Amino acid sequence: SIEFDGDRLHNLHLFANPLETEKYDKETKGIMYFGPGVHRPKDLPNNQIRIPGNTTVYLAPGAVVKAKLLVDKAENVRIIGRGILDHPIRGIEVTDSKNVLIDGITVVNPDHYTVLGGEVDGLKINNLKAFSCKGWSDGIDLMSCKNVEIKDIFMRNSDDCIALYAHRWTYYGNVKNIKVSDAILWADVAHPINIGGHGKGNILEDITFSNINILQHDEDDRLYQGCLSINVADDNVVQNVNFENIWIDNIEEGQLFNFRVLYNPKYSVSPGGGIQNIKVKNIYYTGYGENPSIIEGYSKERLINNITFENIIINGKQAGILEDANIKVGKYVENLTFR
Repeated sequence: SIEFDGDRLHNLHLFANPLETEKYDKETKGIMYFGPGVHRPKDLPNNQIRIPGNTTVYLAPGAVVKAKLLVDKAENVRIIGRGILDHPIRGIEVTDSKNVLIDGITVVNPDHYTVLGGEVDGLKINNLKAFSCKGWSDGIDLMSCKNVEIKDIFMRNSDDCIALYAHRWTYYGNVKNIKVSDAILWADVAHPINIGGHGKGNILEDITFSNINILQHDEDDRLYQGCLSINVADDNVVQNVNFENIWIDNIEEGQLFNFRVLYNPKYSVSPGGGIQNIKVKNIYYTGYGENPSIIEGYSKERLINNITFENIIINGKQAGILEDANIKVGKYVENLTFR
């Protein structure tokens, strides 16, 4: 990130990509090809391109596609290359589908999400780079998805970078087996990581975030702060979550951790069911002035249980107690360990 006079809003981003090992130069059976140049599809409903099953979509270097890619009720779809999706309604929408790969592309300024996943089983996202600057323009938001692997990504968003939910809109079901690793998250607004806000009495479980760099967290609304956020509502239960090896740069405005069982009248229909079995290990924060982190349940029946913090490093010094890490523990929290 090349910044002049401390201006991080008009900076230049430079990326190094591995060389492509799979290339195409024309459209053939099973290959949807976009070559160098601007592609502005006409007369498409909602300005979107529907991708059928058993298809590889190739965006060649220099390709700029001004449309949303839609994968709906399809299997075995691959979206690869070094091209760009430019100012789509959404970048890529994957719904009610299986075995989908997104690899190597860049998404610039979608009106809504970079990647929306709804009831997807088997989603892989590799080497994705994404930028957004509008309200509601989250990065990767997944609803009722399972068996997801996200790796080697760069997300700079003006809303949540990665959000994991259960039921929302027309998507139903639990969340299971989500792995995010080797990610760089830059949240100009809202959460770098957000888990559990929407659902319908669902279970969100077996979630791992590892080897994560958080470059920014700037949110003036206390209700939506937290670099690592588990905010559980709608009778959901979040369990078996691991955060490990996470580096966090200076927070402009926000918190390191925000783990709460809550009722948010703006978005919730009921309080969360609970949070349990959370491990937070090897967190390295370099900065000053962040707000205190919050760990808090909702009631005796809707509590946080079995949470462990281990090796929290603040400005190069290991935190010995909760106060050293600027963590405040509220009501209805049981079996909290700080090592």
